[in-house]
Amino acid sequence: MRRPRYPSDTSDAEWALIEPLLPVPACETRVGGRPEKHPRREIVDAIRYVVDTGCKWRALPADFPPWRTVWGFMARWAARGVIGQIRDQPAGRIRREMGKGPRAVATIIDSQSVKAAATVGKDSRGYDVGKKINGRKRHLVVDTRGLPLFVMVTPADLHDSAAAKEVLFRLSLMHPEITIVWADRAYAGKLVTWARHHLSLTVKTVSRPKDTSGFIVLPRRWVVERSLAWMMNARRHARDCERLIQHSETLITWAAITLMTRRLTRSGRMGMQGR
Repeated sequence: MRRPRYPSDTSDAEWALIEPLLPVPACETRVGGRPEKHPRREIVDAIRYVVDTGCKWRALPADFPPWRTVWGFMARWAARGVIGQIRDQPAGRIRREMGKGPRAVATIIDSQSVKAAATVGKDSRGYDVGKKINGRKRHLVVDTRGLPLFVMVTPADLHDSAAAKEVLFRLSLMHPEITIVWADRAYAGKLVTWARHHLSLTVKTVSRPKDTSGFIVLPRRWVVERSLAWMMNARRHARDCERLIQHSETLITWAAITLMTRRLTRSGRMGMQGR
C-alpha cells in the first residue's frame, strides 16, 4: 500500500465513505475473475490526482498503479453508473445534516463553455459564438444548496434550451421527485411549455434587473454559478481534455465527489471535537 503524500489523496474517513459504494470485485462474484492486482484506494487516489492536478494520464507519478489500469477502472465504473451512486450518497447525507430531506425537489440549471484541448475531436466540440470559445459546454444541475445532481457535456455550439431537453429528461428519470427548475433567460420560451407538458416540471427563469450593468448576484442563479466555480478549482476542468464526452462528465463528477466527501469528513471531525 502506497504512503499518502498528495493533497488529493483520500483520508481514512473519506475512504470509509467511498469504499462501500464501489462494485464487488469480479473475483468475489459467481462469474469469477482474477483478483485485482492493485488496492482500490490507490486507484481512486490516482483518479483524484488527475482531476486535481490536471496532469496527463500517462504522466501519473510512479507510486500510483499503471495509468492504463487507473484509466480502465475509471471507464468501467463510469459505464456501470457507479460514479453517479457515489455522488448521490454524500449529497443525501449532507442534505440530512442541513435538516433537509435526502432528495431535492427544487433545482437550478446553468451551463459553462470551456476550451477543448487538441485531444478533443471535431465531432464533439463546437464554437460558442456568445462566449467566443471553441470547445465543449457543461450543463450542470444542482440543488438549492449547490450540491451537484447531474452533469451533461455537449459541443459548445449547442444552445442551452436545446441541450436542456435532454438534460431535464434524463434528470426526471433519475430524480422523479424534482418539481421545479430555476434557470436564466436562455432556457425561456418553448422549453418551459415542453417541460411542463412532457415532464411535469416547472421551469422558472430569473432575469437581470433592467438598466443594470456589471456583475450582479442574482437570486437562485448564483448557487449553480458557485458550484461551477468549485468545479474549476480542479485543474483538470480548466479546459476539456477528454476524447469521450462521457469521460469528461465522469471526471467532473469526481471533482464533485471530492468536495462532498471532504465536507462530510470535515463536519464529522468538527462534531467529534464539539463532543
